[in-house]
Amino acid sequence: MGARTTLIYLLRHGEVEAAETRRFIGHLDVPLAPRGERQSAAQAARLAGVRLGAVVTSDLARARRTGEIIGAPHGLSPSVVPALREMAMGRWDGLTADEIRRREPAAFAEWMAHTGEFPFPEGESVPDLQARAWPAFEAIVAAHAGEAVAVVAHGGTNRALLCTALGVPFRLILAFGQDSGALTVLERLEDRWHLRRLNEPPVL
Repeated sequence: MGARTTLIYLLRHGEVEAAETRRFIGHLDVPLAPRGERQSAAQAARLAGVRLGAVVTSDLARARRTGEIIGAPHGLSPSVVPALREMAMGRWDGLTADEIRRREPAAFAEWMAHTGEFPFPEGESVPDLQARAWPAFEAIVAAHAGEAVAVVAHGGTNRALLCTALGVPFRLILAFGQDSGALTVLERLEDRWHLRRLNEPPVL
């Protein structure tokens, strides 16, 4: 028998209510915007023909609601894994880039120059995020080996998972686009991860 293929349909949650203000929302628990609901429904329709073994989401409302919409055509309720939540952005959570730049210009300049390496003040670094999210991701994969699984998380979380799976250094983390509501597909075959799709938007 050949090796079983595991497919991970990795989604970023749909657009949120705070999106228009471009705030750093990290651990803030904000709901999907109406557009985010439509984005999630469009991806759910796209995946309706896939035989999903499970839908797994972070514990934040925007990811859980996206997962509910993705799972509905399959009769699946999301399993919630708190370790998949977005990076903690510390004292920058809830602020816009302009607000941070005014309050902490040196720290913001350092963060911009070294994205993926500079930790959020009083929050997490990418290695911190990877240390909690990657073991959770591996556990999901192990529990559903040979199946297709939808994993709904966040921009930072998804990028950290992609860097780890594909051996990309964190300093290049922004090379992986992760737009609201977008779909990325990872395939696990013969103990290696392969990127099959990246940051594909919903068709509204």
